[in-house]
Amino acid sequence: MTQAWESDDAPDPVRIGPAGWVRVVLRGLVLGIVVFGGLFILLTLRLIERPLFGMARPLTPHITQTVCRLAFVILGMRFSATGTPIHEQGAVVANHSSWLDIFALNAAQRIYFVSKSEVAKWPGIGWLARATGTLFTERNPSQARQQMLNFQLRLLAGHQLLFFPEGTSTDGLRVLPFKTTLFQAFFTDELRAEMRIQPVTVVYGAPAGQPARFYGWWGDMDFGSHLLKTLSAAPGGTVLVHYHPPVAVADFANRKALAARLEEIVRSAHPTAVAQAAE
Repeated sequence: MTQAWESDDAPDPVRIGPAGWVRVVLRGLVLGIVVFGGLFILLTLRLIERPLFGMARPLTPHITQTVCRLAFVILGMRFSATGTPIHEQGAVVANHSSWLDIFALNAAQRIYFVSKSEVAKWPGIGWLARATGTLFTERNPSQARQQMLNFQLRLLAGHQLLFFPEGTSTDGLRVLPFKTTLFQAFFTDELRAEMRIQPVTVVYGAPAGQPARFYGWWGDMDFGSHLLKTLSAAPGGTVLVHYHPPVAVADFANRKALAARLEEIVRSAHPTAVAQAAE
């Protein structure tokens, strides 16, 4: 079972003033309408899309991207992206800081997340994950072969699958060592020769006057209180998504070498992670 990352320092207390509560109500209402309105449109369109295109999703990802971009406008956060998202057959890996990563990584690229099966049962988030084509995995060894086949099937169908090799979220100020298990799927005969993986670095900037780790969500932090804190924040927060050039799986001898190189690239564009590595 994956161990959640814990900081040596306790999470910052959530303090919301009168102006913050006004933002919570107004933003929460608008964000709910946008997210669940978008979900309704997506599910309706999927009724047409699925019989015509099967596993392919040529239409509904546009709805997901639009909703995610609007979410940052509603939250008063400036979203920006550098580099070029991968368009050919391949996968994506990124550092993991918060539930906001879902919006950040969907905002500029058509991707499908790989997530633990428990997420499918979470109220709200689970519905959204299933609707947007998330691939769920179980920690059951008896399911390993079938899950590997599902993984390959989605990749061969042209889906860019995204997963977080750290295996947990952090305070947003570091990049943890990448776990190598899931990378083994890329070394099968069907995938290795053609598969490319794009490393992506996600960096958050806190609103003025807030701690640098303001948007980080880790350990046993409660989702509800973190959502309220995010909704209440004054405008000025930022999120930068940096797309690095893809690497070819065939250039690496094994999963450990591949994971190590991808981790190095993701960390190289994260300012605080680079500073920590130099200390």
